[in-house]
Amino acid sequence: MSNVLILNAHHYYPFAEGKLNATLVQAAEELLKAKGHKVRIVHVGETYDVEEELANHQWADVVFLQSPVNWMGVPWTFKKYMDDVYTAGMGGALCHGDGRNESAPKENYGAGGTLTDTKYMLSLTFNAPEEAFNNPDEYLFQGKSVDDLWFPMHMNFRFFGMQPMETFVCYDVMKNADVENDFKRFAAHIDKHF
Repeated sequence: MSNVLILNAHHYYPFAEGKLNATLVQAAEELLKAKGHKVRIVHVGETYDVEEELANHQWADVVFLQSPVNWMGVPWTFKKYMDDVYTAGMGGALCHGDGRNESAPKENYGAGGTLTDTKYMLSLTFNAPEEAFNNPDEYLFQGKSVDDLWFPMHMNFRFFGMQPMETFVCYDVMKNADVENDFKRFAAHIDKHF
């Protein structure tokens, strides 16, 4: 069985209290534990210890990021978590620098990750409807996928040598939510990948 680190990246706003993300975290914990996996949960908007978070990442076989999509990316509190924890991990806990060396200073940027046996999964909640993606006629995303939009986050995890698992998405959660179906799809997604 796997060690799964769940990162709840939600940041509270009066219009977005985080109930859906919290419920998805709870569901992931229950589903994973029922399958025999060990789970640790970190709420990145709360107080955390950097050394403990580095140890959590080294412990994990899978890092599971549960995040709302705020302005096409992670909430600022998760960006702060990344700046604090991931920068501290540059000395060998998560990677050995940026992967380059003196004999090839222009090659292998980002190839210094130490978490090469670790996978990661993105689980995202969007206000955007599913139909806004993968359609070149749609205004904003111009045919791009969710994973195209989240390419920078994929690269952050790849920087540490992690391998991606299939992304899960709840769409249109503020204006046209289908929570019951989302939870069914979420359970099936967890079952498929764990």
